[in-house]
Amino acid sequence: MHLIMILTALTVAWCLRSSQTNFQGSWSVRWRRSLFLFVFPPLLIFMTAIAVLCMGPQGNMGGMYTGWFSYVLTLICLAIFDILCIKLAFGGWQSVKSVRNCPLVNLEGKQVRLLNTEALFAGQIGFWRSELVISQGLLENLSPEHLETVFAHEQGHYHYKDTFWFFWLGWVRCCTAWLPNTDALWQELLILRELRADAYAASRVDPLLLAESLLLVVSTTPVSSEIFCAALGCDRLEQRIEALLAQPEPTPKLNFQFWNGFLLAFLPLVTVIFHN
Repeated sequence: MHLIMILTALTVAWCLRSSQTNFQGSWSVRWRRSLFLFVFPPLLIFMTAIAVLCMGPQGNMGGMYTGWFSYVLTLICLAIFDILCIKLAFGGWQSVKSVRNCPLVNLEGKQVRLLNTEALFAGQIGFWRSELVISQGLLENLSPEHLETVFAHEQGHYHYKDTFWFFWLGWVRCCTAWLPNTDALWQELLILRELRADAYAASRVDPLLLAESLLLVVSTTPVSSEIFCAALGCDRLEQRIEALLAQPEPTPKLNFQFWNGFLLAFLPLVTVIFHN
């Protein structure tokens, strides 16, 4: 019976991820759709594994006996998920440790870490309380006005705690790389994250200056670099520039009705009461 539950969860997860990935519409529509399709299938699989683990390898359910095979399979899967989480956490800890070796400087009243490299880089490094890291190359190539827009954009990432939430989303990505459209949904969430930070910055600085900053960074950053691919790929840059030049779109908060849909992923836990 446990094996039937696992196969059912896998089938539902696969079908949801196989549905057409339509990245059209407003920011809020794209964000809700992508986040649901990205998170719900692995959450359903994870809850099914927890339910099987709670019921144990002995007993019966619905008149059908359970066995060790599905129980051991569940333990192996959860162990792999844990290992992937520890691996990502260790990599993040190494990044934070490396950043803290950089000197702390005061720029326009902001405490930032200065990275000694000619590459143009600005980013939040950390977990819940991230730190802003700016490269020496960025300071040398951007004017104070353009730097202010970069600070505003990074403040947007800090405001929405992107380093924290995308650590867990990155873990979900690693655990379910075998599901369809995982990478496509991940890339969509990344560009939506940048668009959200741009919108936050545009409400505080001149959007045209921010667009100019993006173009300046692109013009001096090698196309093959990881920095370019992460946030400034051609398609992403085009979307970001168009969003900055268009009428600003408010960034709505996700309401409780949206989160109610995720409660369906917890249905496998209900089956525990039918196990004896």
